[in-house]
Amino acid sequence: MPDLATIVFYVFSFVLLLSASRVISVKNPVHAALFLVLAFFSASALWMLLKAEFLAIALVLVYVGAVMVLFLFVVMMLDVNFEELRTQFRSYLPVGLLVGAAIFLEMILVLSLSFKKQTGLTGTTNAILLDGSNTKALGIELFTKYIYAVEIAGVLLLVAIVAAIALTLRDRRETRYQNPGEQVLVKRNDRLRILKMSSEKPTSAETPVTAAVVNVEAKK
Repeated sequence: MPDLATIVFYVFSFVLLLSASRVISVKNPVHAALFLVLAFFSASALWMLLKAEFLAIALVLVYVGAVMVLFLFVVMMLDVNFEELRTQFRSYLPVGLLVGAAIFLEMILVLSLSFKKQTGLTGTTNAILLDGSNTKALGIELFTKYIYAVEIAGVLLLVAIVAAIALTLRDRRETRYQNPGEQVLVKRNDRLRILKMSSEKPTSAETPVTAAVVNVEAKK
């Protein structure tokens, strides 16, 4: 009889495969995003079984907590006509099949090479046991052996953020804003102008009451 860890692994794997298939098969985009959240949680649970705690928590915090929430807001706020997009689905099918086949072949090559390196010629695993937690080992590897790659990646992300802000930051003519410095330095003559207007004389056709009203309005 399989142990508890094996049963949990198969359960979460089944949920992961089912939710991933529902992401691309459901018609409602909001339901697809929710199934993608379930797929992320299932993958995080599998990483926890593999003792990759840092990757599991990062997947939940980054993708489920930030990226998927953004996806949900965008999908629910944009008025996208998905019926029109589905009518052109067949035109995208050849390119999609080509990309899917390329990804499938790449995964086969990577997994086959990794299995060959682990088993070797004698069939024994070459796992390296490290002291401490998985997060500590990952931090040591990143900030010692791969420190230059981490710093270059950080600089590239910073440049990408600055470039995105620079591309989207445009001055609009219809935008109204306040400048407190200019408001403090303003003077009375800059905002107030007194005009002298001569009173209108009543015509002969107007009654005395109408003329009086005109004079009062002129004085105001």
